Amino acid sequence: MSRLVVSDVDGTLVRSDKSLAPATVAAAQRLIAEGGQMTLISARPPSGILPLARQMGLPGPFGAFNGGTIFAADGAVLDAHRLDAEVSRRAVEAIAPHRVTIWLFADGRWFSTDDTNPHTDAERRSTFSEPVLVSDFEALHGRVDKIVAVCDDPDLMARLSDDVSAALGDGAEVALSQTYYCDITHPEANKGAGVARLAEALGVALADTVVIGDMPNDLPMFRRAGHAIAMGQAPQRVRDAASAVTASNDEDGVARAIEGLIGPR
Repeated sequence: MSRLVVSDVDGTLVRSDKSLAPATVAAAQRLIAEGGQMTLISARPPSGILPLARQMGLPGPFGAFNGGTIFAADGAVLDAHRLDAEVSRRAVEAIAPHRVTIWLFADGRWFSTDDTNPHTDAERRSTFSEPVLVSDFEALHGRVDKIVAVCDDPDLMARLSDDVSAALGDGAEVALSQTYYCDITHPEANKGAGVARLAEALGVALADTVVIGDMPNDLPMFRRAGHAIAMGQAPQRVRDAASAVTASNDEDGVARAIEGLIGPR
């Protein structure tokens, strides 16, 4: 059995309705009881990770904002990589012509240009918070953990991701965390660097670390960990990058993956 399991959250740990399956909780608790460790890394802010971690009995630390923020079980921030002020300004400027909703996370709050976007209610459930409606973000630059462009048009999102990447260069990490979310974070706020920091904090070698995920923003941690497991519903290029593929998130894929690592009772 590998010593550390690091799981993504949306599309991986939780089901499509954002709920946590009892089988997943049971598998995590069995892993810990048998001497393994488990933690979470997600594009979510800390407020969207802690309730799940507490439900599963995980001791932390955890990775938020795609690993840019490492925080403890009591919510204390241990390490944070935030966007440079000029980079976050350029990001907003690059997104604006696409006329999509923009979310910005800073100072422990969620700011939005539009609280009627169809994904707003899901984000409320995911982050356990309410959006603060703003017309611009100027006062927040320099303190930004993550910017998200939100739109249900996958072709537009692909173009937007390319445009933002070109505008920011190596000043930011740009990745699709869902087909409808494009995340912009600090260059070190990626799941590859994040999983390395978590493994180090927990005293586990990356070679002894198993990661589980479903989207392109999980690929950096697939490349760093000793073993990578893709969810059954993941895009083909994510499944191709994994060492193994489990069931979908609505079919208790994480629970099945953990049970496979532990072995029969």
